Amino acid sequence: MSTYPIGIPGQPWGEAERAEWLALQRRQRSYKEEVLAAIERLASRFEVQQYGELTVGDERFPLMAIRNQWQEGLPVVLVTGGVHGYETSGVHGALQFVEQHGERYTGRVNLLVAPCVSPWAYERIHRWNANAVDPNRSFRKNSPAVESAALMQLVAQLQEHVLLHIDLHETTDTDESEFRPALAARDGKPYEPCGIPDGFYLVDDSESPQPDFQQAVIAAVEKVTHIAPADDKGEIIGSPVVARGVIEYPLTKLGLCAGMTNARYKTTTEVYPDSPRATPEQCNAAQVAAVCAAMDYVLS
Repeated sequence: MSTYPIGIPGQPWGEAERAEWLALQRRQRSYKEEVLAAIERLASRFEVQQYGELTVGDERFPLMAIRNQWQEGLPVVLVTGGVHGYETSGVHGALQFVEQHGERYTGRVNLLVAPCVSPWAYERIHRWNANAVDPNRSFRKNSPAVESAALMQLVAQLQEHVLLHIDLHETTDTDESEFRPALAARDGKPYEPCGIPDGFYLVDDSESPQPDFQQAVIAAVEKVTHIAPADDKGEIIGSPVVARGVIEYPLTKLGLCAGMTNARYKTTTEVYPDSPRATPEQCNAAQVAAVCAAMDYVLS
């Protein structure tokens, strides 16, 4: 059974356990200084839009999106990062992509980038929001996560036009040391380790797989950082490897961000920042390479 320090093994958390967990969370970095400031610097070149506000106690977090110059009739490309706030390169990779490459897609696609979906969790370097809810299992009707609901509302009117959605994530060592044990404790289930893959991989949609598209992204990212191999069972984090560096989930069924639209092309990136073979700069660059490769593929 779980040995997580909050709760009773085998019993799901109640309000008292969630409150105990919340009291332990500490602000470790600044959304305003690290993310909003970067978005503000892009405002002279792109349209910046506030699509909601997250309120936690007396804290207020504006939820921000970035658009290029939109043109009627063009397909929409959605790029999301920071759905899990602790996955740093998802946030800064999205911002770096806009800064370095966003303008070259103007007139080809309507670009919508939400670089930090979960700003409270970004500051706490955490997977969950302040209610101990995983936003990346909450992209569904009557979402329990304000962060997820706000993004879904932003995208709702664009559903028919979204051609590509790429959601930027990381798999970290703390997944195994903190977040998976916390999840097991929260839900009153036994904790079952499944290991951390060393390298980059993608999650395709098992309901509508696009293997050639996924491999185009893998090929581009491999020039920046290494690709995760399958384990001895032929799996990555407990899922069968269907092609080099690719596993599949039923994205919409699981309430994952990458499954929130009807886009033909969907993928979730997973960078491994704790590898001795990768630097933070490489992790950001891998996210940028993945976005560019995905966009170039769908526009080819």
